[in-house]
Amino acid sequence: MNEITKNYTNGKKILFASVPADGHFNPMIRLAKHMQKAGYDVRWYAATKYENKLSNLQIPMFRFRKELDITISEAEIAFPERAKITSALGRLRFDLEEFFIKRGPVYFEDIREIYKSFPFDLFVSDIAFTGSIFVKQILKTPVITIGVLPLIGTSKDLAPSGLGMEPPYDWFDRLHHFILRLTVKNIILRKPNKLSHRLLEEKGIAHQNTFLFDLIIQKSDYVLQSGTPGFEYKRSDMSNHVKFIGPLVYHGPAKRTSSWFDNRLLNYEIVILITQGTIEKDPNKLLIPGIEALKDSGALIIVTTGGSHTRELKSQYNQANIIIEDYIDFNDVMPYADAYITNRGYGGVMMSIENRLPMVVAGVHEGKNEICTRVGYFKCGIDLKTETPDIKRLRTAVFEVLGNPLYKQNIDSLYKEFKKYNPDEIFENYVAELTDPLPGAKIKPRRAA
Repeated sequence: MNEITKNYTNGKKILFASVPADGHFNPMIRLAKHMQKAGYDVRWYAATKYENKLSNLQIPMFRFRKELDITISEAEIAFPERAKITSALGRLRFDLEEFFIKRGPVYFEDIREIYKSFPFDLFVSDIAFTGSIFVKQILKTPVITIGVLPLIGTSKDLAPSGLGMEPPYDWFDRLHHFILRLTVKNIILRKPNKLSHRLLEEKGIAHQNTFLFDLIIQKSDYVLQSGTPGFEYKRSDMSNHVKFIGPLVYHGPAKRTSSWFDNRLLNYEIVILITQGTIEKDPNKLLIPGIEALKDSGALIIVTTGGSHTRELKSQYNQANIIIEDYIDFNDVMPYADAYITNRGYGGVMMSIENRLPMVVAGVHEGKNEICTRVGYFKCGIDLKTETPDIKRLRTAVFEVLGNPLYKQNIDSLYKEFKKYNPDEIFENYVAELTDPLPGAKIKPRRAA
């Protein structure tokens, strides 16, 4: 553990944990720092990749020991067979089993050792961190789960999570979704579901044949969902454990030593931001089609590559209206942008809404279809419903979100709803409720004024 000496006035200990992926780790940073400032002893169980970041944040860290010390972006190095799987459902099954379900008991072995020297009063993890069930059921410690993805719980009102389908429009859709829920649970995801149940049974944990997407929700004290009701499908049967917390976006330290700026931001009427994030390495999926679609549009095109093929792209596209970088802090660039083209995750969409920025989205794998479908359904942008959009379709979609005021109006409406929530304060109130020594003490979460 990277030791950082601090004085803790609260006396309560919180252990954070996250799946080793930026989209799962980053949204929780602000919560950890807020609780640290509130006097809690906050530490984090994480992959080695996050050691420097946590050290800079002055959050003590426990490294993965028995667990695979890799990130999701390195999954195909550890599991080369994954690259041969081409279907979205095939990848979903593989990822569920190898990178999520099987990791749960191994995470827990590490955490049980941590508990001996750091007997935490509360465990906080992201929704995909399967070790949380074992912590709750075996260590009998309160658990808060953070929803860093679109809400995954099963509902009689919706199609199964993972298929990227909109809510039903009529009785035929409802019947179709009912059949799909049975098919997914009993056929398509039967094997991962059975695996999840078997691993729980081996630890003596009852599961009541609960579907794997609902287990973490049911076994958590609270699931605090990033976002607001306006960006989530309505459910008549939503679990009482689920509470909306507002957008979980980390804006960096209060005192930043540097920021990104380019004078060209002031010289163009339209600025378009394009990114594939850090997991997707193939620039032919979105970056190159996006540049080709817009390079002659008269707009300033800003491209972030996540560190993949940056030099080649800069050499290929050296026009004055194209900026290509490994990484640009979106807090620096989004306030200048007019449209956002992405196949990134949920956090990027939250940032886009916070910056009142309409989107063009393209993603199918790694759960991106659920995110993209919501963008299209709530008309915050256009969902291209593919991993590999063609140039003409991309150009048409960008011109549509720029020219049709409907998208900006819907983004503005969500932005206003976002501003009603204070995630740090809401989180602190739930933490206080679960760690308060007085039995039955309840603190009602408040929204921002």
